[in-house]
Amino acid sequence: MSGAARRFRLRSWGARFGLAVACVWVFTALFAPWLSPHSPDAIDLTRELARPGPGHLLGTGENGIDVLTHVLHGARVSLEVSFFAVLLSGVLGITLGGIAGYAGGLVDEGLMRLVDVLLAFPGILLALFITSVLGPSLANVVFALSFTGWTGYARLTRGQVLTLRERDYVQAARALGSGPGRILLRHLLPNAAGPLLVQATFALPGAIVAEASLSFLGLGVPPGTPSWGALVDQGTQYLLVAPHVALFPGIALAVTVLGFNLLGDALRDAMDPRHQGT
Repeated sequence: MSGAARRFRLRSWGARFGLAVACVWVFTALFAPWLSPHSPDAIDLTRELARPGPGHLLGTGENGIDVLTHVLHGARVSLEVSFFAVLLSGVLGITLGGIAGYAGGLVDEGLMRLVDVLLAFPGILLALFITSVLGPSLANVVFALSFTGWTGYARLTRGQVLTLRERDYVQAARALGSGPGRILLRHLLPNAAGPLLVQATFALPGAIVAEASLSFLGLGVPPGTPSWGALVDQGTQYLLVAPHVALFPGIALAVTVLGFNLLGDALRDAMDPRHQGT
């Protein structure tokens, strides 16, 4: 793809919107304690389920908790869970996929059959099972999402390595005495970075939704921890009298996921050779 075509793709409205959402999400998560108007543990029974207004811009929820404060701190929880889940699943999947693609033979066959077994189970159901056994906590949610998410990276990495391992520069590296580890780290994986980056961009919103789903069901973050999914779950009890309790965290979740999906689409199109010269 030419530089002009690449810049055009990344300057589309979807890319700009997705990048803006990602920046706002990260900024909000990092600075939530300073941006929040109240403490996430503060309760005000006299203002329980109050409508949005002065003092509580997004209203209050059960026990008078400030909805805006919990939405801001919920971004912090979603960032922690999604970042570490994508990081751990990416490291594990890329490592095993790279080994399978380069080694081939029985190693490749055994690892890919393991991937097939895990893919036979719906990821969210497997995550539900893991968190229900281990109990609700941030660490357990990250473990469950990493355990179910590495398979996509493994299959993608394996396919990229199978395509690249017979290239001339890899043959030259072998002739110069480079070992399999060096060839993987210095030649194969860097050339597969583009598709893996796109995979990670799409995996982030998936992890955010999965964390919110687990928290909605009471199997995510511990009770009392600000989470978009937990706040939506709380708000479902008061939809007729206080719809804002579920509405605002739901909007935050939807906008964040939409932004990352649009950003992933833009990155995928920018790296797609079929768009070269367009």
